[in-house]
Amino acid sequence: MRTRISTASPVTVLLFFCAAIQAQSAGPAVLTIHTDQTASKVSPTLYGLMTEEINHSYDGGLYAELIRNGTFRADWSGVNDWILVEDGNAEAKIGIDKTTGPSEALPYSMRIEVSQAGATSPAGVLNGGYWGIPLHPNTIYKGSFYAKEDSADVGPVTASLVANQSGKVLASAVVAGIGTDWKQYKFTLKTGAIEPSLENHLVLTVAHPGSLWLNLVSLFPPTYHDRVNGNRIDLMEKLAAMHPQFLRFPGGNYLEGDRLADWYNWKKTIGPRVDRPGHPSPWNYWSTDGLGLLEFFEWCEDLHMEPVLAVYAGYSLRGEHVNPGPDLEPYVQSALDEIEYATGSADTKWGAQRATDGHPKPFHITYVEIGNEDWFDRSGSYDARYAQFYKAIKEKYPDLQLIATAPIKGMTPDVLDEHYYLRATDFFHDATHYDKTDRSGPKIFVGEWATREGTPTPNMGAALGDAAWMTGLERNSDIIVMASYAPLLVNVSPNAMQWDTDLIGYDALRSYGSPSYYAQVMFAGHIGDETPVSSIENAGPRFFYSVTEDAARKKLYLKLVNATSDAQVVDIKLPGAKPAPEGKLISLSAHDPEATNTLEQPTAIVPAESALHGVTDSLHHRMPAYTIEVLELDLR
Repeated sequence: MRTRISTASPVTVLLFFCAAIQAQSAGPAVLTIHTDQTASKVSPTLYGLMTEEINHSYDGGLYAELIRNGTFRADWSGVNDWILVEDGNAEAKIGIDKTTGPSEALPYSMRIEVSQAGATSPAGVLNGGYWGIPLHPNTIYKGSFYAKEDSADVGPVTASLVANQSGKVLASAVVAGIGTDWKQYKFTLKTGAIEPSLENHLVLTVAHPGSLWLNLVSLFPPTYHDRVNGNRIDLMEKLAAMHPQFLRFPGGNYLEGDRLADWYNWKKTIGPRVDRPGHPSPWNYWSTDGLGLLEFFEWCEDLHMEPVLAVYAGYSLRGEHVNPGPDLEPYVQSALDEIEYATGSADTKWGAQRATDGHPKPFHITYVEIGNEDWFDRSGSYDARYAQFYKAIKEKYPDLQLIATAPIKGMTPDVLDEHYYLRATDFFHDATHYDKTDRSGPKIFVGEWATREGTPTPNMGAALGDAAWMTGLERNSDIIVMASYAPLLVNVSPNAMQWDTDLIGYDALRSYGSPSYYAQVMFAGHIGDETPVSSIENAGPRFFYSVTEDAARKKLYLKLVNATSDAQVVDIKLPGAKPAPEGKLISLSAHDPEATNTLEQPTAIVPAESALHGVTDSLHHRMPAYTIEVLELDLR
């Protein structure tokens, strides 16, 4: 290797050494926190969850149903996700029968015509689930289907869980007594000492000739809190770790639908599943509505979250809208009915329906959002549409806080929903966005936001952008009542994703949190009820902080973000305070902004916790590069 001789001019060399000396002599950043002076209060509902049906967030995601297209929807290519089974010398054919079904919502069915079958050569159908059916050892799976047969000679239906590669039957049950009228039949499958795997499928077969009609085939694993028709345990546990204070639902474009005909008509999502027809998702797949309105409220109940209910306001994604006035009135009445379903006593019409559906106790609601992203409506009708909803809802429910999705002319909404999808650099520059917001205007709900870097889930660079933005949210949480990252969930299986970047990734069997997920966990899990007066001097260009104090518990939570490739030294001054000598440090760090977590490496970047020793009212602290930290101090 040849040594290269520098040919820089003496002036250039002199400037270089001056810069180096200046950098070496630059002192640390000085952060001063006056714990005896309150700058503002912190919203108790600052951090929460926004959710919509995108990236198979519900069907094939949080909603624990394992069977895909259990209602046998078909297109030109046949019945989606179902395959004919003809073992041995069995002969059969399948097709959709539009003349018979188990309910008005499902007036059709799958007909299996078996011309030849036997005990060792059964015929039927199989389903591979959502990119596989995940099975665990020694686990009970609860199944059901609606069925009828043309003759008792067809005999029982055998339900089996089968391994894809070996063809081995891992669990089996016989469902006898199938009649000639529609009825639901239930079965239980229990696995033995198997290895966890998603490469499995469900088979339903008969062993005699004849016709069998099926609809609403279902299979559930154990669910969170053992809810019937419930949610997936590992994903719910990850959401619980985020310490969410609210859930906004049914969020985003899922509320609107592509066209007016596709809006989220909540009345078709309640009651028995057999009475739910489902509807098109705006993200190009069918929503079963198995996770319906009541299940959303139960989700809130399970994680102790406050519901933020979004009601359809007469605008759909592709630009169709309902004119304010008489045309809009049915949608306004639907919103009033929906609020009554949630909050009404059992002696009201819709409160009684909720009780019939299995939840006699009313739910509490503080916030109702009118529409979604109505700033896209070019008709200019949202001002009048919002006013019509506002007047009707306030007359019946004066204590509700109503959220607008766009600025309103002629009136000030209670809360304004604002959305931000930016790169990390943009969030670094915009972290002070709300510092000078007019406090006399409406409160703010940052209903959707994310640093969009990394796919399918955020990388460490995105987490740094998120954390920088959250310091601004905390600092201004006197006006920001709620904030929620979006999208929340993504199935990372092939062709399952419609949008990146997403907070939590999973396939049928496994799940993981992204670096941004852990930033959310750290921030939401360590927050006080007020913001003390503070100031920073001599900080680097991409250094951010926020500080909150829990007055009752006498805890101080200091969040620090170093988004540069250099370490940042910080002298933390607590004049007048008497911190306990021992504190806690929680740190999320990576060597490079592109570093991330995956299904194969789910814990490559996770928070590390350590003790802080020798804490006084003056703390000399060194932050590594590309790091997010929480310092938890006890005040005496």
